[in-house]
Amino acid sequence: MQLDNATIKRLKGIGHELKPIVMIGNKGITPTITEEIDRALSDHELIKVKLPAGTKEERDTIGAELAAAANATLVHSIGRMALLLRQNPNANPKLSNLTRHAQ
Repeated sequence: MQLDNATIKRLKGIGHELKPIVMIGNKGITPTITEEIDRALSDHELIKVKLPAGTKEERDTIGAELAAAANATLVHSIGRMALLLRQNPNANPKLSNLTRHAQ
């Protein structure tokens, strides 16, 4: 999904307020991590993921792999945090970060 600059800026603002839902350890991307990210994206649509320590290139690769595995969009990656987006038309408005932080 292609996002314009205004949308990215808005999503980054929402993401700044979020706490990481999933934290990836030294084992990297496991099936359990993928399932949890899939569930979190279905519920919240926009999630923050804490990546393992490593070089910037390694973290960027892991962020891209997570987005591909979850059929999501990597909105932003800074430091050890990645912001993933996958819109859900049937999302629960009480759980969806996009609905709760809409302005």
